[in-house]
Amino acid sequence: MEEARRISLLKNRADNYPLKVTAVEEAGILDRSFSIFTREMMPADPKAAERRFAELINAKLAIAKKKDVFIYVHGYKVVFSNPVLVATELWHYLACDGVFIAFAWPSTPETLAYTADLETTVFSAYNLRKLLEFLAEDTNAERIHILGYSAGTRVALNTLSQLSFIHKNDDKAEIRRRCRIGRIILVGSDYDRQLFGALLAEDMLKMPETMTIYMSHKDKALNISRWLFRRDRLGQTEGLALNPIVVQYLNNTPQLILIDVSNAEGSAEGNGHAYFRNSPWASSDILMSLMCDLAPNEKGLVTTSERPIWTFPNDYIERLKTALMTANPKISKGIKEIRNLKLKKRKGVKCLGIVEKHVVKSWGKINLVVLWDNSIVGDTLQ
Repeated sequence: MEEARRISLLKNRADNYPLKVTAVEEAGILDRSFSIFTREMMPADPKAAERRFAELINAKLAIAKKKDVFIYVHGYKVVFSNPVLVATELWHYLACDGVFIAFAWPSTPETLAYTADLETTVFSAYNLRKLLEFLAEDTNAERIHILGYSAGTRVALNTLSQLSFIHKNDDKAEIRRRCRIGRIILVGSDYDRQLFGALLAEDMLKMPETMTIYMSHKDKALNISRWLFRRDRLGQTEGLALNPIVVQYLNNTPQLILIDVSNAEGSAEGNGHAYFRNSPWASSDILMSLMCDLAPNEKGLVTTSERPIWTFPNDYIERLKTALMTANPKISKGIKEIRNLKLKKRKGVKCLGIVEKHVVKSWGKINLVVLWDNSIVGDTLQ
């Protein structure tokens, strides 16, 4: 993190810079994850790892402005370092506030291991549930947010399904108190759309505060999955027919947010599946979803009651800029100062140089950074 901070603050930094995992310190296995089949693996002090992990998390939360935990759940065909580095980048963009955890489920770094990985997501959901229960019971986290990507959304949704069944007799207030699940964000979801409907019918939405699903008709990876399984995927808008019953449900359920990124800048790059990193518009909205408790219209998105799926308008950047300045008045003041002083440094405002495109990011100790008119404005953390 320190090296990423140093490089990101360089005036003439390169467009790309390498990140790598340099060391791993294992705290141990969470006691609650042992079963009757693995008891022989238990150490002499089975609670030691949980205590150590809780101490590390609580130490970070103690100095954080936002007492939240964020969990990134990766897709298939990646090695251990991938989710760690992605989580590091995301936490960096969030000004290193709160605690960010990479949930590295055992995917296989081989293309032909796709179906095997999907089997693995089922068991991995059990382990994610144990982690969520640990965080809610043994740490000082006020809320726990989950960002799931691709096959990782299967892990996240299966976990929520398990928790929903466990707490089926609890009301929403009791669930929020015991589980503390905040925002669920699903990107490029390779989950069966009809099966997701069954989860909704079983009242799964009582678990999180909100659930946001990013979708696209330009996602070629999900097209392959749809062809393979002959089933519609949750992250696709292809074949999504909104009959009057579905429209009424979506209009009456603001907790469930559907966002179509098909028209977002950069959403079709590559195979159209990695838009949460390739599209500056999509990545901006996802970061805003993590940082701020804002409704989609407050982030610059638009929709209609006839088709209640949020989309990116052509003037999204202007709308996003307005949303940011409304959410944080210091940013509005910073932009005015930068304009008036022609990018000269002023106390409390850092000008970091010229950047490529409009996006929302966070560098070093900068709380929020707005890339606007080829300049960066930062609201520093004091």
